[in-house]
Amino acid sequence: MSVICRSQDSGFFSCCSVKLVYIVEFINQHAKIPDYVDGSQQFQIYKKDNADITYLYFEHYDKIKDITIQYPIKYYHTHQFMDYSRLDYTKIIPLVKKYFSPSKQILNNVEAIKNKYQIDYDNTIAVYYRGTDKCNETRLADFDSFYNKIKVISNLYPNKKIIIQTDTAQFIDYINAKNLKNIIIFNENSTSYSNKGIHIEKMPQENGQDMINLFSIFLILSKCNYIICGSSNVSMWMMFYRENSKNVHQFLNGTWYKTVA
Repeated sequence: MSVICRSQDSGFFSCCSVKLVYIVEFINQHAKIPDYVDGSQQFQIYKKDNADITYLYFEHYDKIKDITIQYPIKYYHTHQFMDYSRLDYTKIIPLVKKYFSPSKQILNNVEAIKNKYQIDYDNTIAVYYRGTDKCNETRLADFDSFYNKIKVISNLYPNKKIIIQTDTAQFIDYINAKNLKNIIIFNENSTSYSNKGIHIEKMPQENGQDMINLFSIFLILSKCNYIICGSSNVSMWMMFYRENSKNVHQFLNGTWYKTVA
């Protein structure tokens, strides 16, 4: 029995969230994993034709062995907008490992970027501000709110480096004007002054190449000592790859949630 995943025009991690929904629904209904998962109808804005590009980014699930799947599993796409400490990590993480383990190309790129910027996970604060078109889905924190949260943590740990990752050019300008110390901004990252969404502004081939770097960067962020983020598919998937929400400060609907280790 197979699962056919459909989410053609969505962003990369939205496609991942939808795919996870299909897999969870199948397992909950049939009490087993599917024999085949078809992702050819996903990631449309990241490819130039109808080919299945899933395994450019992820290892094939058949290569991932010795994973124990528990069910029933509680997960839905809208969980991007919930307190991440409430995610069902115990049952979701095995599925992430099975179907969303990064490919060797992505892992090699992670190491290249990590070495280029001399990132030490234990001594780094990751800041992810998702703006542009996300304002159509949820309330975004203002820049001052993010800055104040950065200052609280950086004052406690003045020697930690601070990664600033965003799709919003105005946020980069704002942070640069603050003259913070130990800031890292990846040259590999694209930003925009519009609210259309970068993946809408670019051609599919550009998006596909961008995602190799962006996926790698988000994996790096997921391993950092502290994370400051809003609520989005990317933020949720960083939690999945982190395998918990410890030391995470999450902005959701006007409130900061935090889980301290």
